[in-house]
Amino acid sequence: MPHLVILYTPNLDAPVEQGGSDMSALCRALAATMCAQVDAETGKPVFPTGGVRVLAYPAAHSAVADGGAAGKAAGGDGDYAFVYLNLRMGKGRSDATKKRAGEALLACGKAFFESLFASKHIGMTLQIDEGHEVFDAKYSTLHPLFK
Repeated sequence: MPHLVILYTPNLDAPVEQGGSDMSALCRALAATMCAQVDAETGKPVFPTGGVRVLAYPAAHSAVADGGAAGKAAGGDGDYAFVYLNLRMGKGRSDATKKRAGEALLACGKAFFESLFASKHIGMTLQIDEGHEVFDAKYSTLHPLFK
């Protein structure tokens, strides 16, 4: 942990010049944002670098709002898009730290989709969940790289 999972409407997989987005670049930008977070109280990284994971999945099927009727009536193409970001992390961070991390991730997403927000009807939601793990086991050869 922490893992950021992105679910999105498949129309965002279109080429950028056709109203889509580079979701791999979004994953990299969000991972960099997570790695840059520092706890204001302790001065330590909020997330262990070796534990940061950002994974994006297009929905195989989707329906957004009214299917595009209002968007067409407003002069758009009615091709709505949606991005859901869910950050799951273990317990132990202060509410202020979680809020700062959430605000930083939301700002990253807004900046990344800025041109789409200006040209397309798109929604974005970010949620942060804290784990109450019943079982939590890890095995990784990544973490030693960052010690």
